[in-house]
Amino acid sequence: MADDDDAEQLAPVTVAKSSQRHRLPRISPVVAAGLTLVVAVGALVGWLGFRAHQADQGQALRNLYVQTARQAALNLTTISYTEADTDIRRILDSSTGAFRDDFQRRSEPFVAVVKQARSKSEGTVTEAGLESVNGDGAQVLLAVSVRTSLAEAPAGPPRNWRMRISVAKDGAGARISNVQFVS
Repeated sequence: MADDDDAEQLAPVTVAKSSQRHRLPRISPVVAAGLTLVVAVGALVGWLGFRAHQADQGQALRNLYVQTARQAALNLTTISYTEADTDIRRILDSSTGAFRDDFQRRSEPFVAVVKQARSKSEGTVTEAGLESVNGDGAQVLLAVSVRTSLAEAPAGPPRNWRMRISVAKDGAGARISNVQFVS
């Protein structure tokens, strides 16, 4: 009998297949609609957040272009015979391309004239606005008021100028690439 008990223990146990299969619980249409709505709202919020980020970056770039042009206009119109070399260096440091090369070529005679005349000019930007953006550059229109005095003459009334300054993106910043006086 012991052998019979061992045989029973070693005999394979067969489990009868049941006619019922394990089924996943069914998802109700309300739950499915809710999950779909959550996914759609999540995608919409992500897309809107991305678009807002792009808009913020675009506005920051436009502000950079206008601020660079404003500073360039001040640099170009605020020059003193006592600081002429520093003033010219500041203009050169904020410019690029053909404009920079041309300005650098003309800077020595300009400094000599400013020092000889003992000239002082002070510019004020009264208005500035972005005219256009194209690729990695922009055109900025500016209205500038400039008061100039010479050694022999007191300062006269300020002169008003309108300028179009081309600005080119340069790494994390921007530099001026052209200056035009607009009538």
